[in-house]
Amino acid sequence: MLDKIPFFIGLRYTRAKRRNHFISFISLTSMIGLTLGVAVLILVLSVMNGFDRELRQRILGMVPHATIHSQSSFQNWPEVAEALETDDRIIAAVPFVKAQGMFTSHGNVRGALVNGVLPEHEARVSIMGQHMKRGSLDDLKAGEYGVILGDLLARFLGVTVGDKVTLMIPEASITPAGVFPRMKRFTVVGTFSVGADLDGNLAVTHLKDMQTLMRLGTDIHGLRLQLTDLFDAPVVVWDQLKEMPSHMRGSDWTRTHGNLFQAIQMEKRMIGLLLMIVIAVAAFNIVSTLVMVVTDKQGDIAILRTLGATPGTIMAIFMVQGIVIGVTGTLIGTGLGILAALNVSDFVAWIEQLFGIQFLDSNVYFISYLPSQLRWDDVWVIAGAALVMSFLSTLYPAWRASKIQPADALRYE
Repeated sequence: MLDKIPFFIGLRYTRAKRRNHFISFISLTSMIGLTLGVAVLILVLSVMNGFDRELRQRILGMVPHATIHSQSSFQNWPEVAEALETDDRIIAAVPFVKAQGMFTSHGNVRGALVNGVLPEHEARVSIMGQHMKRGSLDDLKAGEYGVILGDLLARFLGVTVGDKVTLMIPEASITPAGVFPRMKRFTVVGTFSVGADLDGNLAVTHLKDMQTLMRLGTDIHGLRLQLTDLFDAPVVVWDQLKEMPSHMRGSDWTRTHGNLFQAIQMEKRMIGLLLMIVIAVAAFNIVSTLVMVVTDKQGDIAILRTLGATPGTIMAIFMVQGIVIGVTGTLIGTGLGILAALNVSDFVAWIEQLFGIQFLDSNVYFISYLPSQLRWDDVWVIAGAALVMSFLSTLYPAWRASKIQPADALRYE
């Protein structure tokens, strides 16, 4: 029965209405601080995980994991593509022709990257077909000069499916009338929206049309690679280049978009560290709470000692009280954090719709909504760290209580 005494007395001290209401207030604020710290940390890390996921799925679903290109003409690309696909790490290798250009329509001018692709192979290396708002990739026909625009690009130009746009390529064409930029009239056959900055600066047309416009004949600019593991991209590109002629070059997503991924990872670590300090501060408040409780309960401690309670029993009583505060705050914070992480995207979207504002403008940020992805390993780490810090916070006050001598405590009672 003695082993249950610390548990029951510790719970009684936690629930009891103390004479010193300030101690009760400090205890409550410690619990609330721990709850808010745990909840906010789970929410923020879930949002950072959401940005990380969107970077991988949306940005890296549209841009190639890696590319192989040549400094000179790239003519024998079918053989090279077939050889690349024999590597188990490479899912597909498809040709592309790209150019930076200016689209004009109705007096509006907008710069964009124009990719020439083979529609029948695009699904192997891109998620564009899954995010078409109007039309489809199959509407791109060789010789018809159709173009698929990002939704934001189409809206800026004021065009929709069936409208005409003029593409100007910054390569001079010498004519009897003088030197003019290369221009071609295209018909909009579709629009896509992936919720990223690519919606405002990417256009896609048929490979053969781009070959004709760029006067490449049957040459291409390079091959886009889709990999089984995008994080292996630098190694895969290097391994393949070692077996190719010296004029072949390679690139991967870590050079074009790796800064975004690294920034998100760095922000996640730093924000996690800062919010973990908030939890540590809340846990440290348990120390001050228990110290004041020990001071307030010196008479009770002395009576328990005279009744036969050991220093270990006294120490366990106050450890139970501190652990109850820590466990309660951690459990409530974990529940609130999980609930917030699962609903923050819908809540922010509702706020945007209610007030007619947009927190993430796709013209500025690489996505246009607030993503969230709850990872249970993050939850366990946060909850475990909060419980450990709460437990450690009880040790000193409980040890101090166990050292109180009955004669000294009762001398002035």
